[in-house]
Amino acid sequence: MSAALPVPTLAPLLPASRSRRIAGLPAPLLAGAAMLALFLALALLAPVVAPYDPIYQDATARLAPPSLAHPFGTDNYGRDILSRVLFAIRIDLQLAVFGVAFPFVIGTMVGTVAGYFGGIVDTVFMRIVDVVLAFPFLVLMLAVITILGPGLQSFFIAMALVGWVSYARLVRAQILVLKGSDFAVAARSLGFSHARIMFRHLLPNALTASIVFAMSDCVLVLLSGAAISYLGLGVQPPAAEWGIMVAEGQGFISRAWWISAFPGLAIVTLAFAFSLVADGLGEWLGRRA
Repeated sequence: MSAALPVPTLAPLLPASRSRRIAGLPAPLLAGAAMLALFLALALLAPVVAPYDPIYQDATARLAPPSLAHPFGTDNYGRDILSRVLFAIRIDLQLAVFGVAFPFVIGTMVGTVAGYFGGIVDTVFMRIVDVVLAFPFLVLMLAVITILGPGLQSFFIAMALVGWVSYARLVRAQILVLKGSDFAVAARSLGFSHARIMFRHLLPNALTASIVFAMSDCVLVLLSGAAISYLGLGVQPPAAEWGIMVAEGQGFISRAWWISAFPGLAIVTLAFAFSLVADGLGEWLGRRA
């Protein structure tokens, strides 16, 4: 009897080296990245995949329950909840990403300078950090936004003024350790400038903890943005934003639960995606350390 033919298998679509790199990544990181990619795709394609205009009001379809015509139901203005949830991804992703990016940059610069120079510079910056940390985070956010006025821009300014302190403390602690290491001493012996030592030698080695913390912080910022909008100080109606939608549905929760339930579920899902990325990134960077 002739030898059996080999059973055909699906060849990997990626080069072997790249496949190994991806296979070596932690499962939470891959799952979280896939979820974030899906959210990003839905945000970009919202005008295509959303069945209705997010601000279109249909008085004949007020408080309609989930159905084929409106899979997530409608709100008290007759607006389609699914369309509003999809368009709201754009705003809530901005809240999470830019609400972390600005404090990350400011805190990293402050922590690097304070940790490297020490002395009076470190004392001044750390006392400012202590003053900011003396107030509850959300209360300070509300105070700044109240002064500036409600809106997305005010939220980002408030986050930049309040949220940088955690990154400054993290980076400062790392710089204090690293500036006494052999490579930092060698760089100073070679006459390198302070800026080069700080930003080319010390900072790249001090960012691991801050990057992991930033991904976790996206969860807090997302929830804070939704809370601020819920209180009427964030994104303003009729814009589609998950916090606004939850607030609009609270008066109808007993007879139209879907108005608040679906945007609330979207908030939890996106926060879960950022949490998975943070956990996976921490595990992956820990292996490489």
